[in-house]
Amino acid sequence: MDYSFSLLLILGFVAVVLLIEGLFVYWNDTRSPEVRRVAQRLRAISAEGQTEGAAKLFKERVLSNTPALQRVLLMLPRVHHLDRLLMQAGSASTVSHLLAASSMLVLVGLVAGLVLHWPIVMIFLVVVLLALLPWFRLAWLRSKRLHKIEAQLPDAMGLIARALRAGHAFPSALSMLGAEGQEPIAGEFKITSDEISYGIAVDTALNNLATRVPSPDVRYFVMAVIIQRETGGNLAELLDKLAELVRERFKLFAKVRVLAAEGKLSAWILTGLPFCVAGAVQILNPKYLSVLFTDAVGISLVIGALIMMVIGIFAMWRIIDIRI
Repeated sequence: MDYSFSLLLILGFVAVVLLIEGLFVYWNDTRSPEVRRVAQRLRAISAEGQTEGAAKLFKERVLSNTPALQRVLLMLPRVHHLDRLLMQAGSASTVSHLLAASSMLVLVGLVAGLVLHWPIVMIFLVVVLLALLPWFRLAWLRSKRLHKIEAQLPDAMGLIARALRAGHAFPSALSMLGAEGQEPIAGEFKITSDEISYGIAVDTALNNLATRVPSPDVRYFVMAVIIQRETGGNLAELLDKLAELVRERFKLFAKVRVLAAEGKLSAWILTGLPFCVAGAVQILNPKYLSVLFTDAVGISLVIGALIMMVIGIFAMWRIIDIRI
């Protein structure tokens, strides 16, 4: 019997088991849902930058896991606004991850353009588009999350109103919403409840909520509560009326969005069609469009067409951007 082969199999099996165990431990310590929830709670205050009158009771939000890169990023202007954008999008990534993703896509586009011998103008356009892809995705995630919070807000205000009628205090009602509500709105109100529990003023905690969730409906809720605390009145009845107003506004916005869907589709088609056609022609016959990027008149035509497209995109965006 070949003992060496058997020993090799045993060692290989042990190595695979240890590898799987190590990956599981790493995931459980860094990427598990519990760790993400704790991390989001701990870094919320740092992303707001508006906490007053209370000690630093929350862990500072890091911009990078590397200390040297963290110091470099802190020297960049308005970097905390970018960090707040990540928070509003509900992303677990850091600023360094976002910048690294953009840099890698830029490098991929540059190498692909040089290997395929694309014109300089086309390489520049592809590199810019690839660099902006993570930012577009982040903006889409932020918009999707804010839209979901706005849809959940009327039910959340109704729950707070019912808790107030049952005799609970306003901070207790916020805590109940954070424990019993649905994500993502439950997490935001849980952060507000924790801030109040740790001694931050109610008005400041509500203003922090409006900063984390830049939605008009959330600002209406915050202003209504702050004004009621100053002037008095039935807060439960006020929240019920505000919830009904937000529901009707949301319904009207949905109707308008359906009516404007055709215009949005036309805008997307008119914007993307020239680039798709140019890309297909460039792939099928690279020499066909080369005159546009080598001749002076062709370059002028490309620049003029891009300027006119930007003006048209801006005009279409203003037409279909109906605010309620």
